[in-house]
Amino acid sequence: MLSTLILLPLIGAALIGFWPSEINGKLSRGIALVFASVNFLLTIVLAIQFNPASISQQFAESLPWIDALGLNYNLGVDGLSLPLLLLNGLLTCIAIYSSDQALQRPRFYYSLILLLSAGVTGAFLAQDLLLFFLFYELELIPLYLLIAIWGGAKRGYAATKFLIYTAVSGILLLASFLGMVWLSGSHSFAIATLNATTLPLATQILLLGGLLVGFGIKIPLVPFHTWLPDAHVEASTPISVLLAGVLLKLGTYGLLRFGMNLLPEAWAYLAPWLATWAVVSVLYGASCAIAQTDMKKMVAYSSIGHMGYVLLAAAAATPLSVLGAVMQMISHGLISAMLFLLVGVVYKKAGSRDLNVIQGLLNPERGLPVIGSLMVMGVMASAGIPGMVGFISEFIVFRGSFAVFPVQTLLSMIGTGLTAVYFLILLNRAFFGRLSTQVTNLPRVYWSDRAPAMILAVLIVIFGIQPAWLVYWTEPTITAMVNVQNVVATVSLDKPKSKI
Repeated sequence: MLSTLILLPLIGAALIGFWPSEINGKLSRGIALVFASVNFLLTIVLAIQFNPASISQQFAESLPWIDALGLNYNLGVDGLSLPLLLLNGLLTCIAIYSSDQALQRPRFYYSLILLLSAGVTGAFLAQDLLLFFLFYELELIPLYLLIAIWGGAKRGYAATKFLIYTAVSGILLLASFLGMVWLSGSHSFAIATLNATTLPLATQILLLGGLLVGFGIKIPLVPFHTWLPDAHVEASTPISVLLAGVLLKLGTYGLLRFGMNLLPEAWAYLAPWLATWAVVSVLYGASCAIAQTDMKKMVAYSSIGHMGYVLLAAAAATPLSVLGAVMQMISHGLISAMLFLLVGVVYKKAGSRDLNVIQGLLNPERGLPVIGSLMVMGVMASAGIPGMVGFISEFIVFRGSFAVFPVQTLLSMIGTGLTAVYFLILLNRAFFGRLSTQVTNLPRVYWSDRAPAMILAVLIVIFGIQPAWLVYWTEPTITAMVNVQNVVATVSLDKPKSKI
């Protein structure tokens, strides 16, 4: 079943791209949506059959691939990766559904989205370091092309910047992965057989440094964040949904799976610095968001701040904080996707995202009242209003991290207040007041424009009211992972330190 989740979008991409006769954009979109929907349904079936009480990799697949390199085709799913698979499946369907039906070169466009989905799925399922790296790099080219071809006026600059940053990220990750395997004397890249804890602490810190910078670029964390606002502003709305909702999670997932899990001694040693780094990202991202006048850029900077919460929780490395980190990844994926969809509708109907141009869009007769109401809800969720998923995920992050890093946690909580500030600025300037004369006679908003955001809004409320459904698959896996990490780190740090 796991291989099917990877192969199905690849087959769909090949079918659309190499269909012998000409097919129009509507049919290409329909075929892509069918393949993405079937894949999402298979992921739901996988979740139903998943045993949350088991902490081992389930539905595992293992095939020999390149014996000389110690590379095998190892797949598996656990409580850490399953929620992210579901998120990827849902947002891929939404991205395809919300794509402009009149876009140019639709066959190439939808093929790239399916290829992107396959790469992300493979990265979440890979149980081999090199296999993860291959899937991690697979999503690079599709996303580059999706920005470079269908992006805005400065799409070439934004896409090239993304490509350079992500290429550097891949180089650092590959170097760290090779170092872990070769220096530990392992003959395989399989995660289950790798034991990097035998390495000297200084060597572990060096390897973890490569992972931190590599995944820090992807998340992104300050100061490696500058590619993200440019990419979001120039990317089309569906691509921004995938970028913020799913692709950034490859970085946070990698830190938990490979940093905290494989190098626990070095992780514990650097934890105070990681928590401080998280505070810097949270406060810097929120401060930059306040200064923006482009709605899309404001939401992009908010992602930098909210991803900092995940790093704070991972640095604390308590069962509750890491559980909150996973919840924060999912909640941010849902909320940021909803906000980007709504900003996209505003831009499509009003012709601008500039807060100095648009105003009064909540006007019930000549504005966008439903879109404005959904935006109010999305802003409340992002600011951590109780009853929505953003509140409970941030609360668990702070509650789990406070006992370990009280000062950093309190400073990060300021970011929640700043989130309310910059989103209130957005609402006040764009949706309240007299309708701007520059955006009168707005086109009609159809249900097809509202439906994707409304689906996400329902999920945000459901998981906010009943968060236990969100952690149903995750809690046992996270608890076992953190307990092992803490035991190894405690024993290792009590030993005399050795040199490289």
